[in-house]
Amino acid sequence: MARAQPDVTAYDLRLASPLALFFAAFFAAPLAALLALSLRGADGRYGLSQYAAFLGDRFSLGVLGGTLWLGLKVTAVCLGLGYPLALVATRAGSLVRGLVILAVLTPLLTSVVIRTFAWIVILGRQGVVNGVLSSLGLTDGPVRLLYAEGGLVAALAQVQMPLMVLPLMTALARIDPSLWDASEALGAGRWRTFLRVTLPLSLPGLIAGSVLTFAAAISGFITQSLIGGGQMLFMPGYIYQQAIALQNWPFAAAMSVIFLVAVLAVILAFNALGRLARGYAQT
Repeated sequence: MARAQPDVTAYDLRLASPLALFFAAFFAAPLAALLALSLRGADGRYGLSQYAAFLGDRFSLGVLGGTLWLGLKVTAVCLGLGYPLALVATRAGSLVRGLVILAVLTPLLTSVVIRTFAWIVILGRQGVVNGVLSSLGLTDGPVRLLYAEGGLVAALAQVQMPLMVLPLMTALARIDPSLWDASEALGAGRWRTFLRVTLPLSLPGLIAGSVLTFAAAISGFITQSLIGGGQMLFMPGYIYQQAIALQNWPFAAAMSVIFLVAVLAVILAFNALGRLARGYAQT
């Protein structure tokens, strides 16, 4: 009787135990401790008083909404600038593709703090942008770019741009070039080819880049603090203020949980839009 050959694709689940223990120790356990801390009220009793205090405060809700809106604006800027860049890099020659990849990856080799301080020099009253505008006679005086929302969106978009471009380049590189040639041969113009062929097939990279960019932009505490200064308050700075300055740890923990749930809701919305768009593209 022939001996049964072992299945080479089967793995012992015990091989995943180190990763499971690492996940439990450094993610699940701290998250459970954070959740437990958020349930402790000012009187020492456990309940939902901290959540009620946040959700009943218009100022706190405004900070949460402003943070999510900031992330959406940064994501839109990165998508508007990163998609054409990724498309050019994919369809261009090897030299242009290499230069684009080098330009995208080079900022990742520099600390976020250094890049943020560079933006302070660029956007300052005596910075590069104001110097160019003044030399061209377009402004009578310095334009307020630093500690303003426009400057913060620009700085965050530059810092997070690789997170958008790299997934898009990966998705676009997987599209068969013959599909573009076939579309044009059948009479479709460039825009119709883009809308009916390129865009639907690149949706996985678009969704992945949008999720990464959004999550990184709204949690960019360093860039938000240095570029935004004390003029604008977002959730990372608000949580830091409550936890470190005011020592109100239960309220800061509740804010963190609410912020996490809000971010997950937006990410689920991104994924839902991606599934709807893929369904539309297949009809």
